[in-house]
Amino acid sequence: MKNRMPGLRFSPKESSRTKLGREKPINRKRRILHVKDLKTYFYGTEGITKAVDGISYEINEGEIVGLVGESGCGKSVSGLSLLRLIPNPPGRIVGGELIFESVYLLRISEKQMRALRGNKIAMIFQEPMTSLNPSLTIGRQISEALELHQNMSKKAAWRESIRLLELVRLPNAEQRADDYPHQLSGGMRQRVMIAMALSCKPRLLIADEPTTALDVTIQAQLLEELKGLSTRFGTAVLLITHNLGIIARYAQRVNVMYAGRIVEAAKVEDLYTAPRHPYTIQLIASVPRLDRSDRTKLSTIEGAPPPLFNLPKGCAFHPRCSYAINKCREERPKFLSVGKDHYVACWVDMEKGK
Repeated sequence: MKNRMPGLRFSPKESSRTKLGREKPINRKRRILHVKDLKTYFYGTEGITKAVDGISYEINEGEIVGLVGESGCGKSVSGLSLLRLIPNPPGRIVGGELIFESVYLLRISEKQMRALRGNKIAMIFQEPMTSLNPSLTIGRQISEALELHQNMSKKAAWRESIRLLELVRLPNAEQRADDYPHQLSGGMRQRVMIAMALSCKPRLLIADEPTTALDVTIQAQLLEELKGLSTRFGTAVLLITHNLGIIARYAQRVNVMYAGRIVEAAKVEDLYTAPRHPYTIQLIASVPRLDRSDRTKLSTIEGAPPPLFNLPKGCAFHPRCSYAINKCREERPKFLSVGKDHYVACWVDMEKGK
């Protein structure tokens, strides 16, 4: 097996850095984002919470990449890290590299980063009601970004705001543009968030649980629109969710997170047909299936995720894993290739592969 992390494909001959925090262009196929060994920690009275502890992946143009795992595994923190929105104190990005279209995001100034946020890199946050400004109309909130990043006049920005609201199929968009967030339903507010995120035609869109608290019909509509708009604009999407059904339908590749680390990464069809990590296997087994005729009890993962400030020695999943061996309890597994574009961090799988 090759000891190689997914996405870590630079060689000394392929890239070089400049004083401006950039790397020279590489003749690769449309790579938008390259995350290398990202670490984001929070410092508190209980100790150091390793919310993101060395994750690596990449996203290409027009591609939807899923990031899945249980609540508290570090998914949202990893998304906020891409925009450098980690509150300090108590949080801090302590290591790694974030390379967006040849720009090293952790090396540029805050002013340069503000020019990218909402412009080249946009984010749909989990809860739109707390993300939208309650004192501004939704039309103004969209037009403000257009004036700032696209240098539009107020009149042109307002017209574009209405067009964007129509694009995400907000009913009566021209009238609704004058409404405040509290006057809209949850599904409408989420459509507004998507319109805001796409207003400047970003190269990268981070969608953090974009359908939280919405009924299944509205979820499907929003996700179909998000997929269509991504295809139309060539936007790369990082889709953060705990819903494996959404990933199966909309993503091309998926990274599975547990306790701040990626434990398995693969193409979606490979992950669902042949999962290799015990955590992934149990996650997929716990998904309700309508095509099962038997009435077997729904599978669950016993136990609970460990606190990120007090992780167990070795593999963080071993206390909940029925396949664990002694090595799992003593040494953290390496992230290794187990097939084409398929990687896993599991000692049991490594033993089977010998």
